[in-house]
Amino acid sequence: MEDIMIALRKIQNELDSQKNTILQSGEKVTETVTQNINSILEEKFKIWDEKYEDLKQKLENQEKRIYFMEKQARKNNIVFFGIEETENSYQMLENIIIDFVNKYFSLDLIHRDIQEVKRIGKKGEKSRPIIATFTTLGTKIKIFKQRKEALSKTTYYLMEDYPKQILEKRKVLQEQAITEREKGNIVKIKYDKLVILPKTKPKDNNKRILTPSPETYTNEVTNVQARKKNRHHTQIKRTSSLSEGTVKPGLLNFLVSKNTNNIPSAQCSTSNNY
Repeated sequence: MEDIMIALRKIQNELDSQKNTILQSGEKVTETVTQNINSILEEKFKIWDEKYEDLKQKLENQEKRIYFMEKQARKNNIVFFGIEETENSYQMLENIIIDFVNKYFSLDLIHRDIQEVKRIGKKGEKSRPIIATFTTLGTKIKIFKQRKEALSKTTYYLMEDYPKQILEKRKVLQEQAITEREKGNIVKIKYDKLVILPKTKPKDNNKRILTPSPETYTNEVTNVQARKKNRHHTQIKRTSSLSEGTVKPGLLNFLVSKNTNNIPSAQCSTSNNY
């Protein structure tokens, strides 16, 4: 009986050992499969990321091209505000723009100077703006440069024809400009950028120095002379008896005798002969 129990225990131990071996093998297989799957997925994700970045770059380039083309298409445009909406046809609208420009600007505009005109926005109670496209950029520039002087006493005004994204950005910049003006800064919006100018102009280092007036010059000369005179008197008070004008007899005899002793003998004999 004991032999049977020992055999059964031995069989049980072998089964447990085989079970542990199978479990360890299964874990290794699972780990290997997981690593393989992860590496495959990583490679696929890497390829997808590269494709995504490539598509993203192409999209950005396409957006830049579209933006540039739109900007180029709008460069000859001017948006007119405040012109009454009385036209019944395209020809009448074109005539309205030609008459308006010739009336307020120093130009003789004709039909061939305009490429296209159109109203923008939904029709309502207020007159809609008009976008006019001119055949040359020079005509647009001439009109735009004269806008402030020509329309200063009217209710009309002109604007550049900006793309939609630029208009949205300029709205944000307008709010920033208001904040900067409240701080006392001089602010301008140029296309899609906010330019903050300095409050005061820098000092000119080459500023001309004004010459003094004759009266000022005379007063300065008088003051200088007075200072020199006072300095001269002060020095006289500080000097010894040699510079006071009158030499005492005793001191004079001492100086004469000292100078005589310093004269060479040849000179003394020559002076005796005379």
